[in-house]
Amino acid sequence: MSEELDILIKLQEIDNKIRQLRANINSAEERRKKIEEEFEKQAFEIRQIQQANKQASSDRLKLEAKIAEVTSHLQRAERNLRNAHNQKEYEAAMREADVLRKQLSGLETEMLEKIEKIEETERVLKERAEEIASLETKRRSALDEFEASLEKDQLELKAISKKREELFSRLTPLTAQIYETLVGRTGVAVVKVLNDSCSYCFMTIRPQVIVELRRGEKIVTCESCTRILYITSVEATA
Repeated sequence: MSEELDILIKLQEIDNKIRQLRANINSAEERRKKIEEEFEKQAFEIRQIQQANKQASSDRLKLEAKIAEVTSHLQRAERNLRNAHNQKEYEAAMREADVLRKQLSGLETEMLEKIEKIEETERVLKERAEEIASLETKRRSALDEFEASLEKDQLELKAISKKREELFSRLTPLTAQIYETLVGRTGVAVVKVLNDSCSYCFMTIRPQVIVELRRGEKIVTCESCTRILYITSVEATA
C-alpha cells in the first residue's frame, strides 16, 4: 500500500471520528435539556404527591370543624324536637334534624375519602423517601458526568483536528483536492472493497481494478461513485 493511500485511510477514520464528536458536541444542549427534564419530571411527580397530601390534610381540618358545627346544630335540633310544645314546632324541628343528618352523613363520607387520600399519599411518599432524598444528588451527578463527557469530546476533537491537519499536509495538492471534494459531499471519501465490491455504492469492481488495488501502487477510485478505494490484506489474498 502506498504511503499516500495509507494517509487517506487514516484521514477518513479521523474524519469519521470528527463527525461523531461534532454531532455529540452540537447536540449537547438538547441532551443536557433531556437530563434536566427527566429529573424535573420525577421532582414534579413528587411535588404533586406532596401537594395532594397537604391539600387533603388541610381539607380534613376544615371538615372536622364543619362536622363539629353541624353536629352541634343537630344536637340543638334534636333538643327542640324533644321539647316541642306543638305539632308545628315538632315538624319544624324534625325537618331541620333530617337536613342536618343528611349533611352530616355527606361530610363524614367526605372525611373518610380525605383520610384515605392522606394515608395513600403518605404511603407513596414513604416508599419513595430514598428517591426523594437522593434526587438532587443524582441530578447533579448525572449533569457532572455529562459535562465531563462533553469536555472529553471537546478535547479529543481539538487533538484529532490537529492530527488531521498534519496528515492532510502530507498529501499531494491533487489528491488533497479530490479527498476534500468527496468528503464535502457526504463525509465519505475513502471506502473499503468487500467481496470485490465497493462498500459505498455496492458496485462490483472489475478484475483489472482489483489487480491494481492489490498492487497498492496508486490511488484507485470507484468507477460508479468515484470514492477512493482500498483493499485490506485479507481481501488482497482472497
